[in-house]
Amino acid sequence: MEKKRLLIVTQEMEPYTEGNDISSIVGKLPKFLQDNGYELRILMPRYGVVNERRHRLHEVVRLSGMNIIVDDDDYPLIIKVASLPNSRLQVYFLDNEDFFKRKFVFEDADGKPFEDNPDRAAFFCKGAIETVKKFGWAPDVILCHGWMTSLIPLYLRSAYKTEPIFANSHIVYSVYDTPRESEGGERFLQKAAINNLGKNDLVAFGEDSNISMHRGAAAFSDAIIIGSESLDTNVDYLSVAQDKPVLPWKNDEEQLNAYLEFFKSLTEEEVTQ
Repeated sequence: MEKKRLLIVTQEMEPYTEGNDISSIVGKLPKFLQDNGYELRILMPRYGVVNERRHRLHEVVRLSGMNIIVDDDDYPLIIKVASLPNSRLQVYFLDNEDFFKRKFVFEDADGKPFEDNPDRAAFFCKGAIETVKKFGWAPDVILCHGWMTSLIPLYLRSAYKTEPIFANSHIVYSVYDTPRESEGGERFLQKAAINNLGKNDLVAFGEDSNISMHRGAAAFSDAIIIGSESLDTNVDYLSVAQDKPVLPWKNDEEQLNAYLEFFKSLTEEEVTQ
């Protein structure tokens, strides 16, 4: 049987970033899924905190060289790659001097969020989609981890809806209890509006100061995963999911197998329809 293809797009991942639910889960998941028959590709930002020498990153020239437009400004996209320790997997890092050179992830040394976080999210999400197009690799499942990936479901259902490479992809969004998902306000809506998208296309994300990246991502995804035990599951972005499949939070012992069965249920459902 042909292996199912699973694309992981994540804002963080061990061993490259550490100390939160996203990094921990995404650090364990790829090798487990590969060992259970999945073909994987993994994409994440190349933050300044990622030590290129220690992790042996190098540029992938055939994938680099694109320019990503965010709010009418062009930003060069550089793709780097490293081997994930103790596996036969590679991680592709999306890099740009303007957005990812600083030695912090989402906030400065005083804990203040970067003003351009919305710009960085739009650049990363569009860049990830364009990179997969360059792979020429059609994913069966696209798994998005964290608020920084929240625009990918929207983009795939709107600006990229006619791209044949994504025509049969199931989009799964993993929700985490992180502080940045409601920030950005008007700037987020402005920067997110790529490829002639307008405010009407972004209604699911909210308006003005009432932004929820989780809500917007849930509205355009096919399924939802609860990634943090501390997450309030009574919030409105889950009501947006309506009758979509939702995988509740699982502890460490149950987590990996639960993900595996969840993905199987999505792709097997496609076969039986």
